[in-house]
Amino acid sequence: MNTGKRMTRQRRIILDDIRKNRIHPTADEVYKSVRKRLPRISLGTVYRNLDLLARTGEIRKISIAGKQMRFDGDKSDHMHITCVRCGKLTDIPDDPRYCDVCRETLADSGFVLQSVSVELFGVCPDCREDEDEER
Repeated sequence: MNTGKRMTRQRRIILDDIRKNRIHPTADEVYKSVRKRLPRISLGTVYRNLDLLARTGEIRKISIAGKQMRFDGDKSDHMHITCVRCGKLTDIPDDPRYCDVCRETLADSGFVLQSVSVELFGVCPDCREDEDEER
């Protein structure tokens, strides 16, 4: 997608960092990682570039109620599940049936579906294992 602005070196490095990062980093985590390559970059620059990249569709913002915003470089249709114990955010591959249900639900509303966001919460395998060990 065209950002309307040229892709600066800083923006390219931020985008590359998010795309290679599977943990859905926060802005602070992106900042810490990007500083290894760009030691003089400011946190404000990272925030502005993350916002621009999200607005132009290069990355996704993931908003979880009560939690810090996270970013996802995978633009394919998929959902996320968050561990209620440790906060780990994991991808769930898209199942076309979910979108079909949304389209059917909206069919008579006059809306045109553009995207779907579903928040799933559970306990991750690592936390379940820790829980089992405590017993």
